Amino acid sequence: MLTTKGITISVKTRYHQEHSEPARHKYIFSYRVNIKNESDHSVQLLRRHWFIFDSNGIRREVEGEGVIDQQPILHPGESYEYLSWCPLLTGIGRMWGTYLMQRQADGEEFRVRIPEFQLIVPAFLN
Repeated sequence: MLTTKGITISVKTRYHQEHSEPARHKYIFSYRVNIKNESDHSVQLLRRHWFIFDSNGIRREVEGEGVIDQQPILHPGESYEYLSWCPLLTGIGRMWGTYLMQRQADGEEFRVRIPEFQLIVPAFLN
């Protein structure tokens, strides 16, 4: 969990064995992001910027408008949650990033940090 300018981001992950094919270097993870507006202002999520790392050293960046085709507006005290997924070439990886937010009252834009989280096949932890 990480808070930037009153916007708190938390992430939960899940490995999807049923959609993965380790023999073909295909590991599928989902991640559920909760965005909570604990500030005194209404804000809108405009853009996302993700950094994705596989344990083999491959790095990817993903940028785009909103999240899952949405640019939600969160009023003070409101939360927004969404589910997305990420394919990896290895069974261990990590992600982090930022959201570009805009304060509705005055149009000020600011970045909110998404905390780093691990993507790990549970069997690798044994």
